[in-house]
Amino acid sequence: MSEKQHPSGAPWRNFYGRFRGKGLRQSQQACLDEDLAKLSPGPVGWEVNPERAPLDLQALFGARPLWLEIGFGGGEHMLHQAVQNPDVGIIGCEPYINGVAMLLGKLRQADVGNVAIHPGDVRDLFDVLPDGSIARAFLLYPDPWPKKRHHRRRFVTAEHLAPLARVLKPGAIFRVATDIPDYVRQTLEEVPRHGFVWLAEAARDWRNPWDDWVSTRYEKKALREGRVPHYLTFRRV
Repeated sequence: MSEKQHPSGAPWRNFYGRFRGKGLRQSQQACLDEDLAKLSPGPVGWEVNPERAPLDLQALFGARPLWLEIGFGGGEHMLHQAVQNPDVGIIGCEPYINGVAMLLGKLRQADVGNVAIHPGDVRDLFDVLPDGSIARAFLLYPDPWPKKRHHRRRFVTAEHLAPLARVLKPGAIFRVATDIPDYVRQTLEEVPRHGFVWLAEAARDWRNPWDDWVSTRYEKKALREGRVPHYLTFRRV
């Protein structure tokens, strides 16, 4: 993160992904206009929370354990987990507004009341999550940034892992799924440096998906193109 600041005093954070793709359908825009604000986890952005006051998670989800999905894509996995775990509150973070619209469309057809959505950079969300507030986190098929000079843009760097470690409870689980071998390498190098233990004991532990896994559009594309998924499970020390 650069030391430069916005006029508001907020840190200047470079963001290298996409915020918006092709034009949204009318129904998708309607979901954004009508549903997104109701699913906000609270004041996250600098414009609405310049003091970076912690979110009131008790008001949001009561006493339920809290999970976090970082970059939920089209929302298939997040919706699946919400349906399967109604006693858990799940915050999803996704800056790509087309993906947010896709999840909102799915939520309109599902009977769930345990999700919140931050349509932006997860680093801004980390700023306002209380220490030790997250019981489980998911990083599923993140942007691989395959060129070596872009590896610093990957999530599995200190800029992201240090605040993630801060907001996770001791003993919390962190799951990473990727089909990129070099992303596996960097994950196994960097994540343990930030207070995590890799839980694999045998090859089946990273070759086989988790028991409660649902395949995402990104994984299906990887399989069609002959790439091999890896499922990495870590525990916060």
